[in-house]
Amino acid sequence: MLGQVEAVDLVKEFRTFKRKEGLWGAVQDLFSREYTSLRAVDDVSFHITPGEMVGYIGPNGAGKSTTVKMLTGILVPTSGEVRANGCVPYRERMAYTRTIGAVFGQRTQLWWDIAVVESFRLLKRIYDVSDSDYEARMARFDDILAINRYLHQPVRKLSLGERMRCDMVAALLHNPPLLFLDEPTIGLDLLAKENIRQFLKEVNREYGTTILLTTHDLSDIEELCSRLMIIDHGHILFDGPLDELKRMLWRQTQIKFELKDVAQGTAIETFKLPGVDKERLDELTYRFSFDREDFTSGDVIRRVVSTAEIRDIFIEEESIEEIVKRIYTGSTLPAMQQR
Repeated sequence: MLGQVEAVDLVKEFRTFKRKEGLWGAVQDLFSREYTSLRAVDDVSFHITPGEMVGYIGPNGAGKSTTVKMLTGILVPTSGEVRANGCVPYRERMAYTRTIGAVFGQRTQLWWDIAVVESFRLLKRIYDVSDSDYEARMARFDDILAINRYLHQPVRKLSLGERMRCDMVAALLHNPPLLFLDEPTIGLDLLAKENIRQFLKEVNREYGTTILLTTHDLSDIEELCSRLMIIDHGHILFDGPLDELKRMLWRQTQIKFELKDVAQGTAIETFKLPGVDKERLDELTYRFSFDREDFTSGDVIRRVVSTAEIRDIFIEEESIEEIVKRIYTGSTLPAMQQR
């Protein structure tokens, strides 16, 4: 079924040899090598239904990107089974890649030295997108992301936020039922992140696109995903509704707002929202505290920004690494069961 992903007992091992030191060690390596194996993904199983938006998080080296590479067909599993859109990704690469989109935050699929619109036209030909579909989708993407002003610039002249918008369009130009996102908002400012998130919400709502999102930004997960999977050392530690994990761990959030000038303090002093505590740190800085069950960070930020002019925003929350560490040791989720 299009948009469906199934992983069963998925394992990926990487085999490397240990280099001996010195000249004599290099000579020995010519005749005898000692190999080691690293199991990056260890017996991972999950099912994603069409139209779901799923967050997939964990610390660096946990196995997130390796999983995504197996799901996209870039890597072949050592053992286990994976099917997506009715295909085995690494066996049916040509047919499968026509049914997926992928965005990797630190890489681009656009041609670096040509105008953005030329990259889009090349992708249109590659995916056999009809003229009418191409025009309709480009108009819709411009409505949400305002990309028309970038179309005739070379990719190398775009800012990171502008390039990410164009990469999103490139990944979705052929309207794939399944989209993989690996750190799509890395390095972006708050406004660029918000534009990308709103775009993804619209795509999911209008086209029913299934989205698997890996990120280190908890706000991405909060804003977009109702389901969360946590991986560490190649094992799935949690797979369930985001609300369940929020009740267990992510209760209190604090956001610091730095005002544009002293005059904005008058507007902030009048700001009241039941369930949100306000604390003045200095004449330009205020801290707002709230329970994650009542509000998302985006909710509070939008309301405060509409009240006063803000120079900078700082979200104070635990890192994913710390959260995963607590889950992995079992010190905070005794009742949690892997789904």
